[in-house]
Amino acid sequence: MGEPMRVRAVQNDEWTEVRILMKHVMLSRLTWDSAGKLVLAHFIQTVRGTCNGRQVLHVNFGGSVARDPYFSFRFKGGKTGDKIVITWVDTENDTRTDEALIS
Repeated sequence: MGEPMRVRAVQNDEWTEVRILMKHVMLSRLTWDSAGKLVLAHFIQTVRGTCNGRQVLHVNFGGSVARDPYFSFRFKGGKTGDKIVITWVDTENDTRTDEALIS
């Protein structure tokens, strides 16, 4: 499991804006370590978000996303105090889930 994400959700009029900072190495290609061993690509593939159980985000990342990606999105229908849950899955099937309340 990766390091905790920073998830912030703010209500602005009819829109809820969600900002996420994900900690991940995001190795985008095959490479070799100092011992000459092959290191496979290792990056976040899927990011999903829900608001009180309702899906509000589904994104598929590729190998060209930078290390420790920052991602933001907005949606309609959230209210102050609602729970936002963000989950990512990487190429090694490692997963991380974090949550925040809309303020």
